[in-house]
Amino acid sequence: MAAKLARVFVIISALLISGCGDDRPEKISHYQQQSEQRIARLGQMIDKGEIRNAMLLNQYSQVLAQSRPELAPLLSQLQLDATTQGPLFQQLVTRYQELGDSANFIDLDEQLAEAYELTLAADPNSYNDLLSDPVNVIADMSNGALARVNSVSKAASMAANGAEDFGAGSQLVGNPAYGSWESGSNGMSFWQWYGMYAMFSNLTNPVRYDRWSRNRDYSYYGDYGRKRYSSPKQVRTQQKTFSRDKNFGSPYARTKTGSSGLSRSSQVAQQTKNRPSSASKFRSNYAKGSSNGFRNSNKRTTRSTRRGK
Repeated sequence: MAAKLARVFVIISALLISGCGDDRPEKISHYQQQSEQRIARLGQMIDKGEIRNAMLLNQYSQVLAQSRPELAPLLSQLQLDATTQGPLFQQLVTRYQELGDSANFIDLDEQLAEAYELTLAADPNSYNDLLSDPVNVIADMSNGALARVNSVSKAASMAANGAEDFGAGSQLVGNPAYGSWESGSNGMSFWQWYGMYAMFSNLTNPVRYDRWSRNRDYSYYGDYGRKRYSSPKQVRTQQKTFSRDKNFGSPYARTKTGSSGLSRSSQVAQQTKNRPSSASKFRSNYAKGSSNGFRNSNKRTTRSTRRGK
């Protein structure tokens, strides 16, 4: 009898141990698969013209190039984000490729968080909102001829936030898809544009971190999408700038006002409670995402240009 009880105890103990194992690798694997599917689907929607703000980005670029031909090279560069070849979409692809290598992350928790955020970043409604930044850059460069999208007017936004006008391209400053903060010879950080985006430097004064961090205006990336559209490595790089220029603090410590008509997906973007913390919650979220991930996506992202204004 004693021997039988001992065997039962061993079996129960083994079951308890296996049930309490680390389920993070399983979660990462599931979210990695979901990210792959969603990024592929998002790319197809972009190619088919089913992302509303991508269509507007194309149209705005063409309209402004006709009235201001000297801006054509810069507008062509911005227009890339209306395709799968632009830096915004390509960042999703790169992050997915890096997701499979644990060496790219500090620990499993960071890798799991990135896997989850990437599934959200590939949501077509959220991505449509992200594109409002380059669209509104062109709208502002048109001096009011083209209306902003998913945002109040420039004047209203600056007044509400007590913001400084940093000139053309302001909505893209701080977004690692377009540039980075570099340290000057005087020890102060300034915004360095990547590649062709450096043409913004011909249209405005250099953007210094000390002034920008205190007086920046609203942007989708800065106030809704930073966690979702930055890799952990990019966030750590940003934190180094914040620490180096600690007298000015994080420019994202306070959310700026100015958004208008964003999707529900974006409205919950900053709620960390959406990040999975248990196996049961993970399975529930994954099941919902698999079945409903793109429900009504076309309906929400293909509104007419006129309604978008």
